[in-house]
Amino acid sequence: MDVLIDLFVGLHIIGIASLLGGFLTQMKAMGNGTARFNPAMLHGALTMLVTGVALVGLNQADDQTVNNLKIGIKLAILVVILGLVYVKRDEEKVEKALFGAVGGLTVANIFIAVLWT
Repeated sequence: MDVLIDLFVGLHIIGIASLLGGFLTQMKAMGNGTARFNPAMLHGALTMLVTGVALVGLNQADDQTVNNLKIGIKLAILVVILGLVYVKRDEEKVEKALFGAVGGLTVANIFIAVLWT
């Protein structure tokens, strides 16, 4: 079971990297007001959602404790990110504030995962 959990953790990190990397590659465009949500950001958020749900299930099946409050907050943040990226994915330009919010929420989700023990 540990190998399976580690596999999903790795996939979850790949999803985070895709979402954050997609944001970081658009930083210059955000300054110019021409940033847009690219497919990597949508796929990264979806990967995070699927692997995160799988990780909670696998950890509970392995009789490990799961902090439901932490998972709930992370899920709520991810649903907001996913909603914003999904709704605005086809637009040529995304507002600076909206694009920055997705990046900020992504970073907040990362710090919640790492610092909340």
